[in-house]
Amino acid sequence: MTRDELRALVRTIPDHPKPGILFRDVTTLLLHAEGFAAAIEALAGTVPGRPDLVAGMEARGFVVATALALKLGAGLLLIRKDGKLPGATIGEDYALEYGTDRLTMHVDACAPGAAVLLADDLIATGGTALAAARLVRRAGARVTGARFLIDLPDLGGAAKLQTDGIETQSLLAFAGH
Repeated sequence: MTRDELRALVRTIPDHPKPGILFRDVTTLLLHAEGFAAAIEALAGTVPGRPDLVAGMEARGFVVATALALKLGAGLLLIRKDGKLPGATIGEDYALEYGTDRLTMHVDACAPGAAVLLADDLIATGGTALAAARLVRRAGARVTGARFLIDLPDLGGAAKLQTDGIETQSLLAFAGH
């Protein structure tokens, strides 16, 4: 499928979650078997080498990371909201538009020196992805890159990741927020 065909599979919902926001809903792409497969194939094609792990951020990031990990022959690292993992965890706070949130991962989820690729459905401001990168680095692993189905470049998240030394690529870009 072409990028334009994939773009057409992403639904835009105006004024969600608040007035003035154009919500880019990736679930319609995920519902389309051929489109979802083509999107993962295209993302996988941008990854040089094979990471040890693909880290997915809760929740839609789990879907993207799982498919990408299978395609790349890598393990899957789940990065979850605070209080969701049963074992010993390490956590990282990050800023939201109104307040803060916290991501966690199991303390023994990745070995020191492991190569970890971050994956999520969408990059907006970059707060979640940067917090995930800090967690992975605190565990002693290396963040080798980040992949997203959608980038909202006007919000600057991908640029922040690249400033932090994280090679970043997205399949589709949408103007606005």
